[in-house]
Amino acid sequence: MRILIALIAISSVLIGTELAEAANGDISRGQRLFQACSACHSLQSNRNMTGPSLANVWNRKAGSLPSFSRYSDALKSANIEWNDKTLDAWIKDPQHVVPGNEMTFAGIKNPQQRADLLAFLKQATQPGASHAVQQDGAMGGMGKMMGGGQDADLKKLDSAQRVRSVTYCKDTYTVTTANGKTRKFWERNLRLKTDSSDRGPEKSAPALLPAGMMGDRADIIFADPREISPFIAAKC
Repeated sequence: MRILIALIAISSVLIGTELAEAANGDISRGQRLFQACSACHSLQSNRNMTGPSLANVWNRKAGSLPSFSRYSDALKSANIEWNDKTLDAWIKDPQHVVPGNEMTFAGIKNPQQRADLLAFLKQATQPGASHAVQQDGAMGGMGKMMGGGQDADLKKLDSAQRVRSVTYCKDTYTVTTANGKTRKFWERNLRLKTDSSDRGPEKSAPALLPAGMMGDRADIIFADPREISPFIAAKC
């Protein structure tokens, strides 16, 4: 019985220590952890990506950011306000907090990692947070490596990234850029996208960005979906 009591006491001390450590999040570690989130979430106000901007997220009702139109019905009807407790639970297991939501993220089970991430977010999402902190923490080099162009201002491109023309023949797109170079892409390796934000391309001046790790894939990003069909000429 004494051994059992001792084991219970030791376990209680360990659990208490873990919770105490987790309560003191490390902003620098959290900043590094946020790199995994930055492919889908921006820290800039109303700069929405796959998911909504996280700027000013504390004390905001879930599913309520006016500039984001892709919330799931489950999240819009959840009646949750984001604070230390609800964000910790959400980051741990989003589907448990709001069943049926569309966030493709399994969660972070380690309490210290969640505390670190929340410590960073609590600082970086406040009004007037430094853009340098936001960009360094949000993207690092990951967004550029993925070729998604989330960190690039598509109005400020060099001639190798500005698309002059696109032709299509059989299963191949031929892309000519403003520097006079041409590249051929298998039709499944070239993705056509739009970015209507203030960091998107100028009208009729789509951007060519690399995608994937092998150099055989790319994205062409237009300012408006109505530009796409007229811009691509069928030509063999």
